[in-house]
Amino acid sequence: MTRRELIAGAGSALACMSLGSLPLFGAQAGTSKPKLRRMGGEGPGFAYRRRAGNFDIIEHCHALGLGVARISAPRDPGEIRALREKLDRLEMRVIVSVSPPRSDADVEAYEAGIRAAAELGAVTTHASFTGRRYEEFTRFEDFKESFEAHKRSVERAEPILRKHRVRLAIENHKGWRAAEHAEWVRQVGSEYVGVCYDFGNNIALCEHPDETFRLLAPLTFYVSFKDMAVEMYDEGFLLSEVALGDGALDIPRMVRELQARDPEIVFALEMITREPLKIPIFTEQYWATFDDSYSPLPGRDVARLIDFIRKNPPKKGLTRTAGLSPEQGLALEDDLINRSIAFAREHLDLS
Repeated sequence: MTRRELIAGAGSALACMSLGSLPLFGAQAGTSKPKLRRMGGEGPGFAYRRRAGNFDIIEHCHALGLGVARISAPRDPGEIRALREKLDRLEMRVIVSVSPPRSDADVEAYEAGIRAAAELGAVTTHASFTGRRYEEFTRFEDFKESFEAHKRSVERAEPILRKHRVRLAIENHKGWRAAEHAEWVRQVGSEYVGVCYDFGNNIALCEHPDETFRLLAPLTFYVSFKDMAVEMYDEGFLLSEVALGDGALDIPRMVRELQARDPEIVFALEMITREPLKIPIFTEQYWATFDDSYSPLPGRDVARLIDFIRKNPPKKGLTRTAGLSPEQGLALEDDLINRSIAFAREHLDLS
């Protein structure tokens, strides 16, 4: 949905509503239809609703008819017990975000987070180490130093994961291309360390979605679930989350093939409602961290991705939020999430 379509549809009534009075649009669908047991929700997809206040991601995902929510690790024993009781009552599961220890001084706190995840019966834990590497780093040496530090963090984490029999899913978060990510996970060689596979992020690193799938799918513990629309602009291309089915990805095929590997794999929706990301591949800054054999970006990969973009123009435009009021942004966010859930119910087997 474009900004113009949203504003036209919202009308003047939306302007007089407060954020707190806006309905939780997915509640009716969640209570009248079977729960999507293997589909979840992640916090970045609920940014407008979180800012509206009184937001509980577990209760909200339950109301939407989803069976899983990604949360931060609680540490207080009473909070952990109460949360476990809530999960049992709502028949919900969680993915728990716990940052691996960056130094030996962090190990004790990390183990406390892993114990909490174990007590909650977490599907897996989750970590995303990086930002967008083409924005975060201006020198290859800084990227390399960062990547090596992340590897050491996981080396510290693995014995703790093994001790408590809890898994860690490392997200492809626009930091590493799939080949280097997969090689790293395979080198760790642990049944407790795998991948959180974000369907869209590696497009930002000039990677064709099929190549990302080929390399990361065999190592995936759970999916950060989204569809993406792409479009060229002067300095590169635009990358935009859109409702499932409205983007360039073959969502049904990707889901089927992942389920063939693991029938119980969880797909956690991360439909982020925001302006399209600018991926400035025609600038010097973008290429700063690829100028070495340690982390190459072959020209043929860029050509293949540009061909993919040209052959997959946006079906319904890119998601746009500039100029929207908080109320309008929340209405758009709810609409995109509800349409994604409706697509999942109609086209995917996630119950």
